[in-house]
Amino acid sequence: MPLWEWFYRYYFRVTTDGWHNFPDWGSVLVVGSHNGGTAAPDMHMLFYDWFRRFGTQRPAYGLTFRELFQSPRTARQAAKIGALPAEPRVATAALQRGAAVLVYPGGVEDLFRPHSQRHQIKLAGRKGFIKLALREGVPIVPIVSTGAHDTLIVLTDCQEQVKQLKEWGLPWSEWAWNNVFPIYLGLPWGLALGPVPNLPLPIPIHTRVCAPVQFERYGRKAATDHRYVDACYEKVRSHMQSSLDELVIEQGRDHCFIESRNSLS
Repeated sequence: MPLWEWFYRYYFRVTTDGWHNFPDWGSVLVVGSHNGGTAAPDMHMLFYDWFRRFGTQRPAYGLTFRELFQSPRTARQAAKIGALPAEPRVATAALQRGAAVLVYPGGVEDLFRPHSQRHQIKLAGRKGFIKLALREGVPIVPIVSTGAHDTLIVLTDCQEQVKQLKEWGLPWSEWAWNNVFPIYLGLPWGLALGPVPNLPLPIPIHTRVCAPVQFERYGRKAATDHRYVDACYEKVRSHMQSSLDELVIEQGRDHCFIESRNSLS
């Protein structure tokens, strides 16, 4: 916590708002948008914010890549800060114990989306978190942020090229991570090729806890209704996008970019 506090206060100069939107008690599914490459500074600062406000009295867990738990050493370190493998049964068990569960559906595609898309919510079409919330009858609290995706400059994610290489059966596609092979500018490499770790630039981050999203129907039947799941997914995505647009304008970041995108849509 002292180390995270230094990054929070002096390196990223984090500001947050909207914590009054968080339910006072009970299990909740927190859905965020990933930013900033493998360093994901907004995610780590969010965990610091959580522990600073709630301590360990209110348990919170973050779902992360299952590959992280293949090594006993990294698994132990991940578990110490509340990380869990991203598996439905694990998330269900945590929610049933009254915990808050944090998930970033966009995954690596979100982490390394091009810099031109830094103000776009990218959940990668993954709807498992919607089914989880419907089955367990828990609210979804979205969290968005600005600044973290400026801590490195992703020029391209090469998704289409990687897919083509895989179709051709070429070995270079094995260097990609979930069809993503980013090319970015950042520390410590300068120009980096591939999903290699990065040191984030000291860019100010602002995090917003959005109003909870409730659905009309819950239960297993609702979770297996594909059309209803799609509608719930779009409701969460559009809510996160509008919240992020408001935050971008308030922070004075690319006002013209938001206006031009809205006019095109």
